[in-house]
Amino acid sequence: MPTRSELANALRALAIDAIEKSGSGHPGAPLGMANMAESLWRGFLKHNPADPGWVDRDRFVLSNGHASMLLYGLLHLAGYALSMDEIRRFRQMGSLTPGHPECDRTPGVDMSTGPLGQGIATAVGMALAERMLAAEFNRDGMNIVDHRTWVFLGDGCLMEGVSQEACSLAGTLGLGKLVALYDDNSISIDGRVNNWFADDTPARFEACGWRVLRDVDGLNGAAVDAAIREALAHEDRPTLICCKTVIGYGSPHKAGTAGAHGAPLGPEEAAQTRAALGWKHEPFVIPQEVYDAWDARPTGKKAQAAWNELFARYAEAWPELAAEFARRMKGELPASWPGAAEEAVRVLNAPAEGGKKIATRAAGKSVLDIIAPSLPELVGGSADLTGSVGTKFNGAVELAPGKFAANYIHYGVREFAMSTIMNGLALHGGFIPYGGTFLVFSDYCRNAIRLAALMKKRVIWVLTHDSIGVGEDGPTHQPVEQSAGLRLTPGVDVWRPCDGAESAVAWISAVERADGPSCLVMSRQGLARQERSAEQLALIRRGGYVLRDCAGMPEIVLISCGSEVELAVRAAEALEAKGRRARVVSMPCCEVFDRQEAAYREDVLPSAVRARVAVEAQAADWWWKYVGLDGRVVGMTTYGESAPAGELFPHFGFTVENVVRQAEEIL
Repeated sequence: MPTRSELANALRALAIDAIEKSGSGHPGAPLGMANMAESLWRGFLKHNPADPGWVDRDRFVLSNGHASMLLYGLLHLAGYALSMDEIRRFRQMGSLTPGHPECDRTPGVDMSTGPLGQGIATAVGMALAERMLAAEFNRDGMNIVDHRTWVFLGDGCLMEGVSQEACSLAGTLGLGKLVALYDDNSISIDGRVNNWFADDTPARFEACGWRVLRDVDGLNGAAVDAAIREALAHEDRPTLICCKTVIGYGSPHKAGTAGAHGAPLGPEEAAQTRAALGWKHEPFVIPQEVYDAWDARPTGKKAQAAWNELFARYAEAWPELAAEFARRMKGELPASWPGAAEEAVRVLNAPAEGGKKIATRAAGKSVLDIIAPSLPELVGGSADLTGSVGTKFNGAVELAPGKFAANYIHYGVREFAMSTIMNGLALHGGFIPYGGTFLVFSDYCRNAIRLAALMKKRVIWVLTHDSIGVGEDGPTHQPVEQSAGLRLTPGVDVWRPCDGAESAVAWISAVERADGPSCLVMSRQGLARQERSAEQLALIRRGGYVLRDCAGMPEIVLISCGSEVELAVRAAEALEAKGRRARVVSMPCCEVFDRQEAAYREDVLPSAVRARVAVEAQAADWWWKYVGLDGRVVGMTTYGESAPAGELFPHFGFTVENVVRQAEEIL
């Protein structure tokens, strides 16, 4: 029977071998954290390698994602569908072992990690999801939701501000089934961290409401075992286990130095490290007895079978709840959804009383009021701007410490954490999360938005105060480049509706989109309702459509979205009065429009019509892809000013007269 040191050294050997073969990687963290990993994965982690998606498995997040070979070694040895051939192909094109873990690629990887701090912050969302689902579905001792979230993290994660935001909230909420193991080796890429990271981390976490276990010997499996058992004995608050380790453990010349961090050890040092560890096997060779000791499939099969039996009894006692839980975890929308979606469009397309102009943020709130009762999986929130962004629907139940049967989260002024926690809720399953802040502050959310797109997760950002129409708040609050930046992010759908009907469709499309995130960009100021036929109403779903047309082939096409659509329509009317044939194309979602078939796109934007003007009170450069070099863009090329919105639009050229002038110059 192999010793625990030998089992940990198997992880170290795989990391050394794969990194040397690839010629790149980070050997230091896997070498230092192997004993921590052996303790958790062989002694405590509830999972089944034969079914990586088992809904009541423990979640594991490698927040310091550069330690990816540690995780790949764990998955391989534990019995996941990750072969030695894939270990040999570490960091190669198309392999199941990319440089940093990717959840949509590698079996058993629960989250794509790489940007430091995102992993631990997202894990907070996973732990929160577990508590919320448990509060909603567990009955009379039948705890069908009962699992933990485990995180490995290092100094780099703790330096990133997002980790403090998320961990502060985790402590406030008392997420006691969240356990983080801190790889405390005092080294980062640039060297010893004491010159730039000298805060009392344990005291900081204690101040945030965490239980902290200090000075655990992270190179001693038994010591890690004892710390984990102590964490499991209490569920009143999350636990941070501070594991003292040595980066590059076993390397004769690089252990304890930054030299082991981000580059292969080199052939000679690798050979010496293997010898120092007493690992006598050839590269990529693992003895069968080591495989047998690591194999988690028998215990995993037993654990899942016990859960299956529990769920069968649960389904017999509460069949409707069981069916609802299964639906939620599959990510399927309820049978009532189509009717709710249809009702939202009908109501929001109707004229407002007295012809009142309605801000799309208010229209979005009205949509939520209609669809939320049909979507129990919908969980909203805001970064301390609930009243301004309109994210709290009628009947929403606010989450609070000890009150997890809820569907609305007050994140506080934590845009970074809100966005990563939303990703965690989506990754865990059972929820469609959305959260709101001002569009200009979406910059704080960008890492999480990008990761949601990479992971293809259904997460919805509600981003209001969409232009210089914010007015007196001035350029610090007036977005210019944000929508363009989001539109340039692959896999993100950015909806900027012009009125209630488009707001309804935007929300419906975001909910129905199961393969990626959506950003709903909403106005603060009231916008005029646009008249549409039933056919036009249906075409909103295509992302771009002809809102106002002329007789015959147009001479000029005006393209717009959001609050500027009304301006484009009035400009078209003015051009028509001058004998010009003008078409107005509303483009609420460029990404969806670009996915339409070529024939439809040609029908909306005829290639023969080269005279085109785009109008948006945001960054101008985005729109050249639609207007071409012969066209014009009426947009922003500077930051805004602090003044009433009614003065800002004329000042920056957002007038009928200017749009008409630009059109006439190219006709």
